[in-house]
Amino acid sequence: MAKKRISKTAKRRLTLFGTLSLIAIVYFGLSFLYNIYTINNLDKEKKELENYYVQLQEEFDQLKKYKEKLEVSDEEKENYIRENYSYVKPGEYKLKIEEIEEEVDNISNEINKNYIVLGFSVLIILIFLYIIFKGRSKKK
Repeated sequence: MAKKRISKTAKRRLTLFGTLSLIAIVYFGLSFLYNIYTINNLDKEKKELENYYVQLQEEFDQLKKYKEKLEVSDEEKENYIRENYSYVKPGEYKLKIEEIEEEVDNISNEINKNYIVLGFSVLIILIFLYIIFKGRSKKK
């Protein structure tokens, strides 16, 4: 089979258009890869910004609650200060109910112990009296 001869102009055209086609393919390929890389980076940045937005929203909610706490009446503020910081006005006395309850419990425990001891003492005295009177009644 005989080879076909390609003319010089066809070779030049093929070289020129082949090179241009190759450059265009490489350019579009690199542009496509760069755009994919950029999209991935933008997705990461979007997620980071969404997380940051959620954090800011939570902080905003906390500050809003704090602001609402600060906007209460003077009487509520005074009650809060009295309860949490043991504040007393001049001429007032502060009673700590917890300490009083503990003292009452201690005293009632001591009283209960005293009653138990007293009960056993009375029981022992009654037993001795019974033995003594029974012994006398047998002697007669």
